[in-house]
Amino acid sequence: QAELGKPQRNCYTLPGIDFAYGLYIERTDGGVPEAISHWNTIKPRTHLVREMPRDYIAMNHGALKAGYTTAREYNLYYKVKDIRRKDDENSRFTKRPPKLPADMTYGIRTQSCTPFFDLLHHRYQQLWMEHQRALTTAEQVEKKKKEKVRETHTTFLRKKPLPPKEESFWHLPSLEKV
Repeated sequence: QAELGKPQRNCYTLPGIDFAYGLYIERTDGGVPEAISHWNTIKPRTHLVREMPRDYIAMNHGALKAGYTTAREYNLYYKVKDIRRKDDENSRFTKRPPKLPADMTYGIRTQSCTPFFDLLHHRYQQLWMEHQRALTTAEQVEKKKKEKVRETHTTFLRKKPLPPKEESFWHLPSLEKV
């Protein structure tokens, strides 16, 4: 029952002073004396002998030599003569790498190193600018070759200028007295 005149508690009581929080693992929890006295190493596992896959090539060869021809006879031969692959055939580490020339290198070739002199003197920028200028001049020459000259009023006047104006002696009657 709730205590009279006090709010009801909605939490658990804490454990005693001697309580240790967390998991207790027997192998590693021995405190300082165990840490100083011995090393806890994991014992090496003994590898189970793995059953190697069947060598169907050798079994088919043997069945053919024995004179079997049907699938049923082959299956019976497989049950009687169960030939397994050898351990070294299945392992990719026991195979020797192919013999290669002594000067052969694997992978991608390294790029030639960039000379610092050219970098410091902006040589690559200058080469690029010259290349761009050559491209623009080549484009301009091609444009001039391709473009037909259009006949405008200005070009027509340059070729055949207008005859000079003759002065007329006629004046407005209102301005004659001046």
